[in-house]
Order: sequence, then structure tokens, then C-alpha cells
Amino acid sequence: MSDAGPAPQIRSCEAADVDALMALFIGSVRKVASRDYDPDQIMAWAPDVLDRDRWLARQGSRPTWVATISGEIAGFSDLEPDGHIDMMYVHADHQGRGVAKSLLLHIERVARVQGLGRLYTEASITARPFFERHGFGVISAQEVERRGQRLINYRMERRL
Repeated sequence: MSDAGPAPQIRSCEAADVDALMALFIGSVRKVASRDYDPDQIMAWAPDVLDRDRWLARQGSRPTWVATISGEIAGFSDLEPDGHIDMMYVHADHQGRGVAKSLLLHIERVARVQGLGRLYTEASITARPFFERHGFGVISAQEVERRGQRLINYRMERRL
């Protein structure tokens, strides 16, 4: 765990954040998830070039939040209308500083206001312990295909 430092601040994502989010995503997958997935799987999950228009469309289609530490984007997450958390990524340099926890607490508050009965996600091998620590249970393991590679993840949920 890193030293505590300032607490993460949560704000709504803006279109101008898209390039930073794509870079954070690539860096997080390549530096953090690489302990649980092989190099071919990592490159299939986080290739060198991402579709910027697709990221902008995704960002605009659901509430997305960024966590900042001292003004720098340290992580991001989203929430679909049915309670699905599609993405939650924390910058490799900000692991263990409460970034994901802060994002999840924000998501939970929003979900409760919206009257959602559950949150669910497909957690990577790397993210599974985080979600388990925060009350999510595994529904099932599954294999997903990304660019010809098979990756294991876990369907998980938490009742609110």
C-alpha cells in the first residue's frame, strides 16, 4: 500500500477527460493486471490504439466519474442504469490509496438514490479481491474473448 497522501476527490467525467482515461486504462491494464494475465492477453485487452470515438460515446451514454488526487486523474468508473459497473480502473501509481473505494462509495450513493437493488460487474482476476472486500459475491467465472485471446473474469454482484 502506498502512503496515504491526500484523499481522492470524485467529480463527473467531462469529454475533455477522454484521452487521459484511455491512457490510464492502458497503463492500468498493462502495469497492474499483468500480474494475472499473460502478455498476449494484456495486449488484446489494452491494445496500443483505442477507438477514441467509441470511448466518447460510452462516456456520454452513462454517468462516469473520475477520482482525482491533487488535481491529477487517479481513476475512473461508471454506472449503467441497471446497476452495472462496466469499468473501474485506477492508475498504476495510485494503487492502494483508496481511489477505487472512493469511486465505489460514490457509485453506491448514486445507485441508492436511483432506487437500484443491486450493483454488478464483471471483475478481472486482479479486481476480484477488491470487489469481494466490498461485499460483492461471485456469481460465476467466465471466459471472454478479446481480439482472439481468452480472458477469465468473474460475474459479481452486491445487493444494496
